[in-house]
Amino acid sequence: MNAPVRFADTALPRHDWTREEIEALFDLPLMDLVFQAAQVHRRWFDPTELQLSQLLSIKTGGCAENCGYCSQSASFKTGLKAEKLMDLDTVLTAAKAAQAGGAQRFCMGAAWRDLKDRDLPKVAAMITEVKALGLETCVTLGMLKAEQAVALKEAGLDYYNHNLDTSPEYYDKVVTTRTYDDRLETLQHVRDAGLSTCCGGIVGMGESRQDRASFLHQLATLPIHPDSLPVNALVPVAGTPLGDRIKREGEIDGIEFVRTVAVARLVCPKSMVRLSAGRDDMSRELQALCFLAGANSIFIGGKLLTTPLPGMDQDSLMLKDLGMKPMAMGVEAVERPVADGAGYQLSASRSADRPRGSIGSLDAN
Repeated sequence: MNAPVRFADTALPRHDWTREEIEALFDLPLMDLVFQAAQVHRRWFDPTELQLSQLLSIKTGGCAENCGYCSQSASFKTGLKAEKLMDLDTVLTAAKAAQAGGAQRFCMGAAWRDLKDRDLPKVAAMITEVKALGLETCVTLGMLKAEQAVALKEAGLDYYNHNLDTSPEYYDKVVTTRTYDDRLETLQHVRDAGLSTCCGGIVGMGESRQDRASFLHQLATLPIHPDSLPVNALVPVAGTPLGDRIKREGEIDGIEFVRTVAVARLVCPKSMVRLSAGRDDMSRELQALCFLAGANSIFIGGKLLTTPLPGMDQDSLMLKDLGMKPMAMGVEAVERPVADGAGYQLSASRSADRPRGSIGSLDAN
């Protein structure tokens, strides 16, 4: 049995988590775990608010990486046709539509192993023009060099997404064309350039609970916790090694997914914890439990790169029924007073004004 995890105020961020402590959190009774995560969530955020992002694939397919979950890898036959980098006008049209639909942040993803200097001016122009619309900007372009991160910052970029995907121990079961240290190096370049980080991973790829704990341990012990922390549930794509495997063996249990969200909230209390890929297959009840456990961000727009998401109408109705509303753009974690008797002491032991029709136009009151 591990020693209990006890701190004077567990809602305060810390960077010295041990793997054993995080594993102990996973082993808590679910009701205790979700309750404690919900308390920590309320210390930093309004639990009735969700940050809304929309992601566009600006360059699809033909990626040189062999990520075993990805339909865009050139290593696998998934039926996805490779496309060239989108032109600026097409991207701006999509960004305007996303903004009209309620998105506060517009994310652009390119299926590249790394950003080539020849493509940097085009991507920088996209960032500058999307930013001029009044949207937050995020890109995911693969590995970066230090000077490229600076150039993206100068173009007006707010967030850079670069996921760790999984634990260091399970990593070579997922991808072998780049190392874990490659990912950590890119994240360091992003932080050094003064950009906000968006960094999370994928669960349900056949990893163990210990791997999920190890993955969150990596995030919790970064020099700065991710500003956004996406938690993806694997969407099995036929023709990918992990997709075919999970279709045979079964997807991650919903309760285990909720545990992962709750632990993410506890170890990275000020992060925006985002429900990302896989949400189209989640019931409204499962999503609501994730929000209770500390998730406070979602992707909207009906599509996440090449995988489906719920449509705008579905999300609008869900938020209305849950009494939730879109978060104002630019909201950051702000510590709130602890209510008398709130009991934030944590014990973990092995005993276990938007256009009409947009999500933002909803009156949740």
